[in-house]
Amino acid sequence: MRPASILVVDDDLSLRQFLEIMLARDGHRVTAAGSGEEALSCLTRDSFDLMITDLNMDGIGGMELLQRTKEHDPAIDVVMITAFATTESAIEAMKRGAFDYVVKPFKIDELRITVDKALARQRTERENILLKRELADRSQFESIIGTSVAMLEVFELIRKVKDTRINVLITGESGTGKELVARAIHFNGQRRDSPFVSINCGAIPEGLMESELFGHRKGAFTGAQNHKDGLFQAADGGTLFLDEIGEMVLPLQVKLLRALQERRIRPVGGLQEVPVDVRIIAASNRELPEEVQAGRFREDLYYRLNVVAIRLPALRERFGDLPLLAEHFVRKYSDEYGRKVRGISADAMAVLERYGFPGNIRELQHVMERSVALGSEPMVTAGDLPAEVVAVSGRVQPAAPQGERPFRVGPQEDLDGGTPAGDPFFLPREGLDLEAAVGELEKSLLLQALERSGGRKKKAAELLRISFRSFRYRLAKYGISEGDSEEDSMDG
Repeated sequence: MRPASILVVDDDLSLRQFLEIMLARDGHRVTAAGSGEEALSCLTRDSFDLMITDLNMDGIGGMELLQRTKEHDPAIDVVMITAFATTESAIEAMKRGAFDYVVKPFKIDELRITVDKALARQRTERENILLKRELADRSQFESIIGTSVAMLEVFELIRKVKDTRINVLITGESGTGKELVARAIHFNGQRRDSPFVSINCGAIPEGLMESELFGHRKGAFTGAQNHKDGLFQAADGGTLFLDEIGEMVLPLQVKLLRALQERRIRPVGGLQEVPVDVRIIAASNRELPEEVQAGRFREDLYYRLNVVAIRLPALRERFGDLPLLAEHFVRKYSDEYGRKVRGISADAMAVLERYGFPGNIRELQHVMERSVALGSEPMVTAGDLPAEVVAVSGRVQPAAPQGERPFRVGPQEDLDGGTPAGDPFFLPREGLDLEAAVGELEKSLLLQALERSGGRKKKAAELLRISFRSFRYRLAKYGISEGDSEEDSMDG
């Protein structure tokens, strides 16, 4: 938890020094001012969580200071102190926005309780703001799913780094779930009860990015009408996730590097630095070493971020996880849309497994959401999948002019110059039963793969670009019984 920044205002030097010492011992950062005018000057240079001010002072008194402080920054809580308390003055102070009213002489514990209450209320408000942002921006995936070797390696790295404050760089293509991994590191580690704040470095205009990260002071630029804390301060004690870090411009990279090295930030237009305790997780779908070589990314920042690297595989590199992911999304959207979809048919799964998914898990998620929302019950079938997925998966050509073969599966060279078992598929004038035709074609290709692999099912599954589990499922579906080779028996 970051220390609170408190401004103490009193024209009584001894009381001012006493409050400064007491609050500093409690772990707060304290600035002291001997008059209302000096306090307003402090407000223009720095931001504060709380102001403690005397009511009766020469020049700008406490009541006027309260009003002008609230006009300057409504987020600052103000505690009034006076030896001449009246009901009218208390009511007036509350109307103008004071948090509380303490009468001299006061007990130290009484003032401490008031200060703690004010700061606790501010923390609650910040947490509510962060919670709303979390709910609005949370990852679209419910959990990390996978049993492939590549994903097991990712899980192991998450386990090793989650309880450290070490910087992590997550790389991988778009749609592979980089933010999901960042959240897993944070919410399973020692910082889980502190904020997780994320920003897409490519989504914020260049001119606003510095203010978003480090905050700004009132008047720092046109439109800066109040002090504003940046995301570093919002994430203090927790984790800041910098997505698409490769999009950050070079001048800002310099300032980010300094913030990581010094663990201090300087708001735009500010004169004082603010200490921060933030764990950085960055992500990029660019090859940052190449960006360094091209002069678009600072080498020293790259090494500062890349203390531990986690590479997320593309979906095509972990296709054994596809059935698990697809079934997960079916359950998710079946519940979300009130549909009674129990699973995915074998023909639909075959289409999904033949499709390359260039958009990775994010694309699979969208495909399954559409199929559940608009498709059949109780199973997602091939007919429920988007036409472009079916077309690419089957590599099926449309009907050709009379006398030509209307369509075939795969390039001719894939068939070793021959023809599939049985006759080629033509579209008769009277039409055909597509489901039955596809089934016959699938059965024919299963038998060909078994024959070409010498009866080795794992090799046959590789020839068809599907998982071993899916291959065995299809054999059972079509009643194909082939004895396992010794190799398959040992591996399966």
